[in-house]
Amino acid sequence: MKQLRTKDPVIFNAIKAFKLHKINEKIIQISYPSDSAKVEFDKISIEFFNHFKHKVSNHSVVFEFNKDLENLKIEVMTKKKIFEKFIEMNPLLKDLDDLMRFDLS
Repeated sequence: MKQLRTKDPVIFNAIKAFKLHKINEKIIQISYPSDSAKVEFDKISIEFFNHFKHKVSNHSVVFEFNKDLENLKIEVMTKKKIFEKFIEMNPLLKDLDDLMRFDLS
């Protein structure tokens, strides 16, 4: 992944949200967020699978793909969203915000 970050940032950004789950000794489930991310992964999949099988010394591993939209969304946390989460934990911050009128843009 480190090499991919510098070599091809488009593919790196598409597949950085992929999750690998070991089902048993021979099955690895790969969860991906979107079809476009899977298309980008398919470009390097042969190299990735060969390297992975060699690294774990198990050439009978089978990879299953699973589209998982709910758990793999990457949310950009702005200052306003962070503050809103703090308000959920401590409602007194809302009163402070009303009083001080914080600029959270």
